[in-house]
Amino acid sequence: MYAVRLHAFGPAGNLVHEEVADPEPGPGQVRIAVRAAGVHLVDTVLRAGKYGGGPIPVPDLPTIPGREVAGIVDATGPETDPALVGRRVVAHLGMAPGGYAELAVRDAAAIHEIPDGLGFGEAVAMIGTGRTAMGILDVADIRADDVVLVTAAAGGIGSLLVQAALRAGATVVGLAGGAAKTHRVLGLGAAHAVDYTAPGWPERVRAALGEREVTLALDGVGGDLGRQALELLGVGGRLVLFGWADAAGGPTRLTTEDLYARGITASVAVGPRVLRRPGGLQGLEERALAAAASGELTPLVQSFALKDAAAAHTALETRATIGKVVLVP
Repeated sequence: MYAVRLHAFGPAGNLVHEEVADPEPGPGQVRIAVRAAGVHLVDTVLRAGKYGGGPIPVPDLPTIPGREVAGIVDATGPETDPALVGRRVVAHLGMAPGGYAELAVRDAAAIHEIPDGLGFGEAVAMIGTGRTAMGILDVADIRADDVVLVTAAAGGIGSLLVQAALRAGATVVGLAGGAAKTHRVLGLGAAHAVDYTAPGWPERVRAALGEREVTLALDGVGGDLGRQALELLGVGGRLVLFGWADAAGGPTRLTTEDLYARGITASVAVGPRVLRRPGGLQGLEERALAAAASGELTPLVQSFALKDAAAAHTALETRATIGKVVLVP
């Protein structure tokens, strides 16, 4: 099979499209003929050798990156139901990478059958990005009277949060970088879309809202942008954090003084809190796929050919993508 491998940590150009041996499913496993593989921001950090620690182990080299795949089961291992062959499935590969390839192996117990009408790219978007969005929404508890500010609203997670907030009846303000992205956010139905790369953007948000204030900020960017989003919260507002981009300068700065000054609350919607929820990650995956299949949420997907994985990484790192990035073998 062909796969994208990393032989040395460094720039995106270190990703090499090459022929490797086919993986074989072990006991209780299936092999998936990949039709779409997800690209995550953490993939770019691991590739660069800048991963500062966390739940995902730094891979031994050479490695095939990627942890989200959708495709068709083409083989089963011992002690695995052979009737799974031919099924359209999607899976998160967990701690072991291997998604940027024509074939991938996963435990049969961890796969989900793709609902009818849902494409491979959309399924990949929901198995990772979608499950994260579900966890964020559980913590956020969006209400119809909320004014919701979403950072990176044109991204994979952000675009789903915009849609969910709208379905809850909330007023949505989406932040995005550049005219094309703000136009896409407006197309999702947001009441306002503001270009956060433009000087003075917080004042544009205030002007757009008039006498209303932001009651809920959903922040996955961090840095100065996250801090400015926090400062837009009105008295009693809620801040929900779900990560940050290294390029933004790290996590959103926050102190207990911020909480006391306006009576705001701050919550983290990723990590142990999500893992301890009933059903765990697999339950979130099932809910995310169901939401996409029913039309409740529609993931935005931007596709690259598998051989162009380096270009996909570069686009993601430079914030030149809209929605979830997937590779197509």
